[in-house]
Amino acid sequence: MTNKILLKFAKKGINLSPEAYKKVLEAENPLDFTSSLIVKLKGGDFKSKDLVSVSGQTVDEIMRNSTIEKSTTRPQLTQKETKKPTVEPKPKEETKKPTVEPKPKEETKKPTVEPKPKEETKKPTVEPKPKEETKKPTVEPKPKEETKKPTVEPKPKEETKKPSSISDFKKESDVKEKYVNKENAEALETVENKKVKFKRNLTKTNVEYDFKIIQDTSKKSYTSGELENLIAYFQSRYEKLANILVKRPELKNYTKVADIEEGQSNLSLILMVREIRSTKNGHKLIEFEDDTGTIPILFSNKNEEVFKEAEKLVKDEVIGVLADKNGDLAIGNEIINPGVMRIPKKEMDFSIVFLSDVHIGSLTFLEDAFTRFIDWINCEFGNEEQVKIAESVKYLVIGGDIVDGIGVYPNQEKELAIKDITQQYNEAARFLGNIRSDIKIIIAPGNHDASRVAEPQPAVPEEYAKALYELDNVEFISNPGVVSLDGINVLIYHGRSFDDLVMAVKEFTHEKNDLLMEELLKKRHLAPIYGERTPLASELEDYLVIDEVPDVFHTGHVHINTHKKYNGIHLINSGTFQTQTEFQKIYNIEPTPAEVPVLYKGKYKCLKFI
Repeated sequence: MTNKILLKFAKKGINLSPEAYKKVLEAENPLDFTSSLIVKLKGGDFKSKDLVSVSGQTVDEIMRNSTIEKSTTRPQLTQKETKKPTVEPKPKEETKKPTVEPKPKEETKKPTVEPKPKEETKKPTVEPKPKEETKKPTVEPKPKEETKKPTVEPKPKEETKKPSSISDFKKESDVKEKYVNKENAEALETVENKKVKFKRNLTKTNVEYDFKIIQDTSKKSYTSGELENLIAYFQSRYEKLANILVKRPELKNYTKVADIEEGQSNLSLILMVREIRSTKNGHKLIEFEDDTGTIPILFSNKNEEVFKEAEKLVKDEVIGVLADKNGDLAIGNEIINPGVMRIPKKEMDFSIVFLSDVHIGSLTFLEDAFTRFIDWINCEFGNEEQVKIAESVKYLVIGGDIVDGIGVYPNQEKELAIKDITQQYNEAARFLGNIRSDIKIIIAPGNHDASRVAEPQPAVPEEYAKALYELDNVEFISNPGVVSLDGINVLIYHGRSFDDLVMAVKEFTHEKNDLLMEELLKKRHLAPIYGERTPLASELEDYLVIDEVPDVFHTGHVHINTHKKYNGIHLINSGTFQTQTEFQKIYNIEPTPAEVPVLYKGKYKCLKFI
């Protein structure tokens, strides 16, 4: 671990003083703290000279000002007090912690693979020293012998050992195995660089659409921020999910916590997770609650199946629990998620294209690739089969971050090609306005768009995106939102809660976002964890409960394409049109830019434009 920590700092041109290094090692999670410290040192008010040797005082200053550890306490469902809860999200702080934000300035000034030789020699833990290797006289053959014994020339074996960059010090164990979504990889094909001689009609069309907005919270959202709103919010969540769970035979006659009788041994409960702890023996001790009281339940690691499910539980989700009670101790035997039943297959004689995270206005926006995409959807680019797919497209769904936004993270203005939010949307309108008019475009916001930070996010307001509102074939919807496209129900959610799930459950990663989508469907909630990275508005109703099972679940945010079929539902993450950001490099997240998912008459395809 010591080598990993030193390598992380060395890659960023940062030299720690012994005092600072000691403080890093004393952190609760040194590796995670290292990544956070690097981000703050690089993104804060620290100058290059401050990074030559970071002092312990600097580390203390960052630790004092850190907003990583936030209170996640919330009131009980039964609480009637008038105090303001400690879990009120702070949108201002959230915006300072982007999960996928680029930092081109650092990239150009400080190559991540070229550490300073001076710094390398100061770190004894970084083993080989190139300077010493070049001084070895034994490697230098005598001039006289050179002509007679050409085989004594510099030995290839020794040359390969000489490190030319910090990456040469990496061990095989340091390289993270790349996750590949099998279904997306099998469907992926590159669009041929072939121009078609004709162009589809770009005038107003008479195509008939069976388009309906099923869920849009843009004009329903309300909260005063008072404690009563927060209690109503969690009561709404509990009641909605309890109504789903009670349909399960095992929970039909469930008991409220306050109604558990003395001596009752078999428990059937519908509960909300309040606190999760691990015992010294490695068991899970979870405190649950309903609107009548609280109860602790132990999940033993000896029951492997139920323990595995317990490890995926997160705070504030609602589940069913079957348990045995012996005295004051309750032992969990089964965890019942709200889940989704298998849905029947629906026939499609048309196609839907899915986009997200286009990030128009960013210096790293792939304009050429996006132009090729527009040429393709207009049936002007690609081979015969690819043009045939384009001809069948009836709907284009954009799941957030169509623009890069303004002030989303510190110093973002240095990484923008367009530094005015209205101009960014004007540029987006210029691109989308070139798409043939017989395609209906549905746009939902993401965390980079000009909507409120807290979810649910209302639709992008017209005052910022007037140029887009003037396009006849564009529809706007909230995040999350649900639409019916000729009978195909599509749940659109940008996906910011993925950040919280990855932090809470050790087996989840951003690359495996198909598994994240599956887990959200099992939990029947788009953002179950309250008070963490995803800001949630304490509405009078919880609009992030998945009330109805969709045919398609579309997400974005993590910039990685995936597809999975789960119980008949298409789980689609549409990737990005932006290159890898500095933040993604720190966490080894590799985006899949310019890969566009298409539901082609019910069959999944993925087209590559780069």
